[in-house]
Amino acid sequence: MQSGKIALVLIALALSLQAPAWAQTATANLSISATVNGNCTITTSAVAFGSYDPVGTHAATPLDNTGAVTVTCTKGAGTRIDLGLGANATGSTRRMQGPTDLLTYELYQDSGRSTIWGAGAGSGLAISTAPSITPRSFTVYGRVPAAQNVGAGTYTDTVLATVNF
Repeated sequence: MQSGKIALVLIALALSLQAPAWAQTATANLSISATVNGNCTITTSAVAFGSYDPVGTHAATPLDNTGAVTVTCTKGAGTRIDLGLGANATGSTRRMQGPTDLLTYELYQDSGRSTIWGAGAGSGLAISTAPSITPRSFTVYGRVPAAQNVGAGTYTDTVLATVNF
C-alpha cells in the first residue's frame, strides 16, 4: 500500500511540474527594414598612345589609341561619366606635358572621334541607369593630332574621371 501512495504522490508532483496549458494567444507584426543607398565605383584603363613621330608617320596622320572607363553601380544608379580637361589644359585644349613642350591631344566618346568627351550635362557621356551591379565598360577614344612641332621625350597628363549617380 505504501508503494501505491508513493506512486500517487509522484504522479501528482509530475502533473504540477508540467507547463500550464494556455487558452489564449496574442500576436504582433515585427517590422524588418534595410536601406540600400545608390553607389558607384569607377576605374580606368589608360589611353597609352605609344610613339608619336612628328617628322615621319605623324607628320600627316594623327596618332589614335583607346582606353576605358569602367563603372559598377547599384541597380538603378549612374547617369553620366565626365572626363576632366587634365592637368595641363589651356582653355578647353587638352595637353600632355613633356620635357620642354606640350603635346595636344583629345578624348572622344565615339570611334569616329567626332564627339569630344568632357564634363557636364552637355559634354559628359550620358549612360543608362545600371540594370544590375555588373561592371560596365565604356571606351575612351584618344587622338594626338598630326604635325605637332614638339621635342623628344615622354609626355604625360592625368584626367579626372567621374561617375555621377
